Amino acid sequence: MSWRINMENAAICLGIAGVTILAVRRTFLYFRTKCPCRSLMTGKTVIITGANCGIGYETALDLAARQARVILACRDLQKGEKAASRITKSTGNSDVFARKLDLASFQSVRDFCADIKNTEKKLDVLINNAGVMNCPYYLTEDGLENHLAVNHFGNFLLTQLLVDMLYKSDDGRVVFVSSSLHKYGKVRLENMNSLQNYKSGKPYGDSKLMNLLYAREFHNRYCKNGKINVYSMHPGMVRTKLGRYSILFNRYFQILGFPLYALLYSLYFLLVKSAKEGCQTVIYCAVAPELQGQSDGYYGKFKKEPWSKQASDLELAKQVWDISEKTTGLS
Repeated sequence: MSWRINMENAAICLGIAGVTILAVRRTFLYFRTKCPCRSLMTGKTVIITGANCGIGYETALDLAARQARVILACRDLQKGEKAASRITKSTGNSDVFARKLDLASFQSVRDFCADIKNTEKKLDVLINNAGVMNCPYYLTEDGLENHLAVNHFGNFLLTQLLVDMLYKSDDGRVVFVSSSLHKYGKVRLENMNSLQNYKSGKPYGDSKLMNLLYAREFHNRYCKNGKINVYSMHPGMVRTKLGRYSILFNRYFQILGFPLYALLYSLYFLLVKSAKEGCQTVIYCAVAPELQGQSDGYYGKFKKEPWSKQASDLELAKQVWDISEKTTGLS
């Protein structure tokens, strides 16, 4: 009996010590993970998609503090306006605005770009951040599977329609917030919107791979003269609403499996980056002067990483471009 009690006490002590170490590590990383570049963005205009929460919001907050003119492109305009108000209050920068943009709708993308061209003289940085992950199968108004529509085709149309605005900048930049999960993706050029492909594949990884292939072909077509640079990056695992379709955010699991939920969420909180930590490499790609002219890079933790095998197929990148032009009506 005494031996059993001692083992239980030892297990409890080890558990407490482990949690303490994780908590200290999380606190250390929170304050240590910071974009090394302190450059201001005075006079520069930035568009960030999905900027009312998560990585997009924290990026907008940082760039507003650097004195940029920041446009929050949000599907829910009311949430976007509230986010813009909070950013202005926090930074003192009144040059922060929200605009309506639903990447799942080609018409919404076209309306947004028309508004930008009417109100802005130039665009210095476009950050393609908004995305969806593991959502139920759904076809958009344009007949596209939702992951592909939001994560790729919407980004393609948005970026292409704003290219001329980027050319008006002295250092135009396009930043793609991708994911290391693109390595598990596959480009399905035939029947790509079918329910069968959705069930048998990994739609999030598929769409993020298409993102990167598009970014690479964009570089080949637009970035050779140095006027525009394109950067892709992955933030790692981050605690954002992107994972709202996972079991941790299922309210029935939270109620019926509360003890397990409490344990898993505690580990999730201690091991996974916050949105503020996750956005730092996005900020680096948007502001770092040393990256000017360094187009076609894939970044993680402020460092250029080698392209994966999946993202290195430049012939496939051309095919992705062609199907994207055809699908969006840009030819």
